[in-house]
Amino acid sequence: MDDADIAFAGVNGQRQLLKDGTVSSVQLLELSLRRIKELDPQLGAFRTLFDTARAEAEAADAAIARGEDRPLLGVPVAVKDNLNVAGHAPSLGTGSPQPAATQDAEIVRRLRAAGAVIAGATKLPELALWPFTESKTFGVTHNPWNLDHTPGGSSGGSAAAVAAGLVAAAHGSDGGGSIRIPAACCGLVGLKPTRDLVSLAPDAEHWHGLSVAGCVTRSVEDTVTVLNVLQDTVLELRDPGQLRIAWSTKMPVPSPLDPAVKAALDDVVRRLEELGHTTVAADPSYKGVQESFLVRYAAGVADDLDTLADPSVTEPRTRLVAALGRRLRGRPLARARRLGEQAAARLAHLPGGADVLVTPSLATPPRRVASLTGLKTLALAGRHVPYTPTWNVTGQPALSVPAGWTAGGLPLSVQLIGPPGSEALLLSVAAQLQNWTERRPPGH
Repeated sequence: MDDADIAFAGVNGQRQLLKDGTVSSVQLLELSLRRIKELDPQLGAFRTLFDTARAEAEAADAAIARGEDRPLLGVPVAVKDNLNVAGHAPSLGTGSPQPAATQDAEIVRRLRAAGAVIAGATKLPELALWPFTESKTFGVTHNPWNLDHTPGGSSGGSAAAVAAGLVAAAHGSDGGGSIRIPAACCGLVGLKPTRDLVSLAPDAEHWHGLSVAGCVTRSVEDTVTVLNVLQDTVLELRDPGQLRIAWSTKMPVPSPLDPAVKAALDDVVRRLEELGHTTVAADPSYKGVQESFLVRYAAGVADDLDTLADPSVTEPRTRLVAALGRRLRGRPLARARRLGEQAAARLAHLPGGADVLVTPSLATPPRRVASLTGLKTLALAGRHVPYTPTWNVTGQPALSVPAGWTAGGLPLSVQLIGPPGSEALLLSVAAQLQNWTERRPPGH
């Protein structure tokens, strides 16, 4: 195998190479660091690399020599730069001089316990606010499939790093689509788990119940492996049987739907029918969803801004959303949470009596970098990502998977949604559709 084949082998592939003795963990880390040095000046995926990674790789090699076998033992991964890593000051995408964390977040603890080598922290937009990854402090993160386009956000640095073969997997967080959007933009698998499945400790919740944590990977199988590290419910792929699958292009707020996106959805529906599933057109009821999301999102941003050491260094658009959020605390926020509970009860039963609902992940292919700027960013961004926030409001799982490419080579995607706790079902359906793992970005 050449270096590129090893880099794109994924979590399970690299773990097998380590078991076979084909490579060592130190060699895997050195390969990762070489690729970061070569490719990241153009991509802008990483905010920082951790000087602890070499010692972690050496410890993994010693553990392997002792015969230990842990799910991620010796595999380099990355974490989004809004996560506490002991000794590291997470930027949250801002220029605020944040204090260094005194201990690892629960997610980091679990990754380390599973043997992962944490190579570094990836970039995000300020306070994880946007469906792109650009900030005045850290610049622009680019899409490996086409550097003129965004990798999405807010977990855009994580997605760019995995798509470019810099690491095998990366942590992401999702308060309105921030795992699924970059997965869609970068041709990856991105699961937003059921609320509370993955611990956010030391936080009890984030953005008033909207946010969850997970990962981005190149394959369904790798997502299963990483998610089984991040939480305690054992997820297994299985034959899902013959399902009733609804599909919809309806949006909570009407926006233009790109023809390439609709064609990709149609193709997935056709493939599902060929697999023996019954498909039906059926639209979910989005009553109250937009209000619930926007109020909780804005109030959550206000909370986050207020925790910064220096809120004044943030962008005007960040402070604008936070100012809106401060006015929505109290009764509007309480109403928003009630609306969310009502939507969760209603949408736990998928439209058309379906087992799974399929929608586009995005309304358009990946946008060009710097195409959403200024104080109108919030209004403009919503037209690009209308399909993802609903499922943060309801808390049920939603999975973004690749669904082909545009004529220009940019990834397309669909979103699979299920009832609460249906992660294994969604991943099993995605495994039936999986045909994307061999394709790599140009020049990678």
